[in-house]
Formats: sequence, C-alpha cells, structure tokens
Amino acid sequence: MQKEQDKTLLVFNCHEAWVYQLATLGYRLDIVVGLKGRHKTCWDEQIRPLPPHSRLITLTEARRSGTTYHCIIAHNISDLMDIKNRVEPKLTVIHLSIEARMREEQCSVPPREMARLLHRYVDLIGGHVVAVSALKGRSWGYADDIVTFCAEPADYPPYRGDLACGLRISNFVNLRRQFLLWDFHEKAFAGLPVRLVGYNPDVPGVQASDNWDHLKSLLQSHRFYVHTADPALEDGYNMATVEAMAAGLPILSNAHPGSPIEHGVSGFISNDPAELASHARRLLADQALAVRMGAQSQRIARERFGAERFRTAFTHSIETARHKFRQVFHRQVAPRCIVSTPPPQDAPQRPTAPVAIDGRHV
Repeated sequence: MQKEQDKTLLVFNCHEAWVYQLATLGYRLDIVVGLKGRHKTCWDEQIRPLPPHSRLITLTEARRSGTTYHCIIAHNISDLMDIKNRVEPKLTVIHLSIEARMREEQCSVPPREMARLLHRYVDLIGGHVVAVSALKGRSWGYADDIVTFCAEPADYPPYRGDLACGLRISNFVNLRRQFLLWDFHEKAFAGLPVRLVGYNPDVPGVQASDNWDHLKSLLQSHRFYVHTADPALEDGYNMATVEAMAAGLPILSNAHPGSPIEHGVSGFISNDPAELASHARRLLADQALAVRMGAQSQRIARERFGAERFRTAFTHSIETARHKFRQVFHRQVAPRCIVSTPPPQDAPQRPTAPVAIDGRHV
C-alpha cells in the first residue's frame, strides 16, 4: 500500500494559511500559483512559509504533469474547469457563503443558479464538496461534510499580552464592511487602541505582517483579539480568530450563534458597541485578566480546532472524493477498462458540460 508521503495532492492556492494546513496530512503537495483573480500570483510568504514537501507549479504544468494525483483540491467551479483535462478524484472546498461571495465579487449570477451550477458540475465529474463551516456549507447546499480550520497552540510562543492594544487581522475591510460588521467594529472601538493588520491599501498606515513569525509575535504581545461578523453572511470566527485563540488571546466579538467564545470566560460578547467597548477597556487595564481568559481561549482552540482533528476529518474527505470518483468513472468507461485506481494520462476523458459564470471565483 502506498504511504502518505509517497502520494501527492494537487491544490489550487486560495489563501496560504488554509493551504498550509494540508501539511498536517503528510502528503506531498503540488500547489498551483500564478492564477488570475488572486491578490498575489505567487505564494505569499508574508502569510505562511511554503509547506514542507511541496512545490509551486503553474496551471500549465499542472495540466501536463505526469504525476498521478491522489486527489485534486479546488476552491470553486473555475478551478474545476481549469483542470478538467485531469482524470483524477476532485474535491472542492467552500470558503465563503454564497451570499458573501456574491457581495464581494459583485457577481450577476443569482445565488440559486450559482449553487445549481456547482452541484451539476460536481455530480458530472464525480467530485466531492467540503465546507469550512456549517453556515457556508448550508448556503451552497452542501452540509454533509464540514471540516473547520486548525491551529496548534504548540506552534505559537507563550502568550504575554503585555501590549495594551487590541488586534484584528483582516484583508480589504472596506470591501467586506457588511459581512464583517465593520460599522459596528468602528463604533465599539472608536478611540481605543486596536491595531488592524492585513492587506488594506485604502486604509492609511495599515500593513500586513512581514511573515508568520512576525504575526506570531503580534499575537503574543497584544492584549485581546477582535472578531465581528454578520451572522447571516459570516461565521462567528474565521481562521485568524482560531489562530488568535491558539496563541492564547481572549476574543471580543458581537453575539453570534456560531461563536466558539464563552462570554466572561474566554472573551466578551455583546451586540451593544458601548458595552463591548467597556469590556475592551477592562482588558486593556488588566493584563492578568487577559492572560487568564486567554488560557481558556487556548483550551477551546485545542479542543475544537486541533491539527489532529483536521487531519482525520480532511483525510476522510479526500477518501470520500476518491470513492465518488471511482463510482462515476466506472459508469463512464467500458467494463473492460474498469480499474480501481485513477487511469493513466491518456485514458479517455469524461464529457464535460460548458458552464457559463462570471469571474474566476464562482
């Protein structure tokens, strides 16, 4: 039997922090970069270093590669169409709710039609879909396989919280104001020291972290972390929030049914901006309180978002994709050609249906 380290996944680069998680699976990684519609066409080492046992390749190289991939990991219909010449198991990861994607990309395709196109194409190729949260999966009609982010407390230096300043990590906040509840954020923390980190070229003085080590140092030193989100469009946490929890920061947030925060234990939750500001001032004045609450936040991260949990769940998702692929492939080739592993590169291609959509990210 082939060992994990001898198998290779082909993955489209979406955002580096998510792709970096795949290192926990133990596979080799071919990461497709140079794609249109991304903030950076290369791998962004300001977010994460390149995962071990991985290499960067172009889409052309991916299409022509002689490697038989254990699974191909895409993030939207455009990725699937870009790699339609490859006859191997395919898995699509949903990172945004359908409503948030429409708002962010100003897509003209109605939500129901977007979901229908994805279902139709995934069924045609024998693919599988996994979502990073239940909210996002339900919005697309895929609620059966949910694999949340992971963050390991051991990857972060001991929390100090010695800097009396809050922290928020987010990109393009003005583009995402509605589903980040940015107006609420601004009201709650007006006049308080809260640092924004990320790609926000239209916000003066705001920069992304230099690299992952720099980001870890920011998490280590700041007093609390902020996450606000519209419950109809976004989760009560995101990957940066999970990372902050793993690093040992208490979290301040609006009320959200999907929040992992325990009010008064691992952070503070309120839909009243003035009340949340009061909690922030309390933490700014009491480093010891922040350390105690941050320890509880870290405990939740370890229990709910540990790397082993992600490894087990996503490995199962990959095997589900492989099973679905075999079922569809067996139906579409002559009986004498049926094999139990993906066919060679010159095998007959399955028919594909044209899909008309706006933009890369649908």
